[in-house]
Amino acid sequence: MRVTCPAFGTVLDLERPPRRVASFVSSATETLFELGCGEAVIGVTPYCSRYVDGLSAPVVGDYLKTDLAALKALEPDLVLVTLGIQTAFGRRLAQAGLPVYALPLPASRHGILENQLTLGGLMHRVPEARALSRRMEAGFAALLADAPANPPEVFAELWFGRHLRGVGGLTFIHDLIELAGGRPVDLPGSEAYPRLEEATLKALRPERWILFQEPDFPVDAAALRAQRGWPEALPAIASTVDKGRNLIHDGPSFLDTARWLKAQLGR
Repeated sequence: MRVTCPAFGTVLDLERPPRRVASFVSSATETLFELGCGEAVIGVTPYCSRYVDGLSAPVVGDYLKTDLAALKALEPDLVLVTLGIQTAFGRRLAQAGLPVYALPLPASRHGILENQLTLGGLMHRVPEARALSRRMEAGFAALLADAPANPPEVFAELWFGRHLRGVGGLTFIHDLIELAGGRPVDLPGSEAYPRLEEATLKALRPERWILFQEPDFPVDAAALRAQRGWPEALPAIASTVDKGRNLIHDGPSFLDTARWLKAQLGR
């Protein structure tokens, strides 16, 4: 089986399942283990262990960098990256002759399932990928069936270091909030993750507030609340990088995060 990566034009010879996979995508790493082919993973990022218990594969790079010589020495037959911020990184790996496949960034929960099926195809595990998709779809259906009649308006903000981004309608996080029984705030424009002006933030009056932050860059929720003139009674629901609480993670534990968030919104 010959597979072409649409983003980079790399042609992969996958007549047999890949046996040496380097994954620079934590959601893909989690999915590979869910599909039963974790033994093929021979290189990961520092973030992958958050989503796979007892992960023993060595760290071969960060989200945007790697030691190219060391990576080549592992002789991977498949290297997984994603598009978006990883596009340039993935292109460099492809130009260096590595067998790179880039997964698209999901714009909805359906995109998450599509990526799982793509990984199932690459790994010759399509039945397992279909089964995983069915389990997740059943979980989605159960959450939607239990949705409140009057969902609260929810504002989610993402902090990447000192950089703030909102959550637009072209994101799987929008779906996550809906699955959890919330109604995402409508933000101006059609960007997936827009920058937000102070005036826009001050004009918002959400009924629930979700704050994602990275462990190395804590954010003062009380200061943000006061700066925007929001009521003290509005608590910040803290989303972290932990499995089942990470707003921005699109692996199989996305469903666990939706269930966790539902419980938080219902308080």
